[in-house]
Amino acid sequence: MTLATLAEVLQPALKNGYAVGGLVTLGWEDMRAYVAAAEAENVPVILQAGPSCREHTPLPILGKMFRHLAENASVPVVAHLDHGYTLEECQIALDSGFTSLMFDGSRKPLLQNIEETAAVVELAHGAGISCEGEIGFVGYSGGAQSAGTDPEEAARFARETAVDAMAISVGNVHLKQNRDGELDEARIRAIEAVTHVPLVIHGGSGVPKAQREALARNSAICKFNIGTELRMVFGEALRSAVNRDPDRFDRVQILKDTHQPITDAAREVLREISKCPT
Repeated sequence: MTLATLAEVLQPALKNGYAVGGLVTLGWEDMRAYVAAAEAENVPVILQAGPSCREHTPLPILGKMFRHLAENASVPVVAHLDHGYTLEECQIALDSGFTSLMFDGSRKPLLQNIEETAAVVELAHGAGISCEGEIGFVGYSGGAQSAGTDPEEAARFARETAVDAMAISVGNVHLKQNRDGELDEARIRAIEAVTHVPLVIHGGSGVPKAQREALARNSAICKFNIGTELRMVFGEALRSAVNRDPDRFDRVQILKDTHQPITDAAREVLREISKCPT
């Protein structure tokens, strides 16, 4: 069994100069491919259930799926709740077998964010699992605008919540479909200077490849959340599978054709960020 907590995979990453992929799942096909990719690269992987995934599949079912994959994997697999918005939702994830909870209070005033995140940290640590929090709001491509992370607020947030990982807003944007968004490295260095917690980049799909790779090696960023670029590969593979044989109607057979393209794309992501420097 290789089920792991977030802290168990991020602390070695912080120490040894690499990052771990937080791969955003939407269903069985992609989560299975992500684990296959991690095994092929011999690196840990974080399977993430975000809000849209949870709208489609209940948390208790997702927990069983994640744990089944982890129990049969040869590499560490984290079962991670992404963007939990309430203590109650985090409790359900905990009861469903998740090993990591991400509480998102980033839209709330600082003191409220600290208080509510600390409560989730207490819940998680009491059960022997991990908690990620977010300070500074990460916006959405074509939607809500970001609010950058203030380094001093980040230091206070990390200190008073005792989170195992801290998501920051440094020019990253959710749902970006290209890689033309440079991260603000000066802000990253300022946050690093006043905190010691592993840092997380949400919206990692929009970060240029070279910068993503460099920051994985040479900063406290230990987790890149990657969703959009992998979903785009899935969508392209699915369309190709359907169009290739219009008479084929069995969805199991059609979905099988998405496995290798997703696996290959996930391997490339993990290879970029997760290999220890030599």
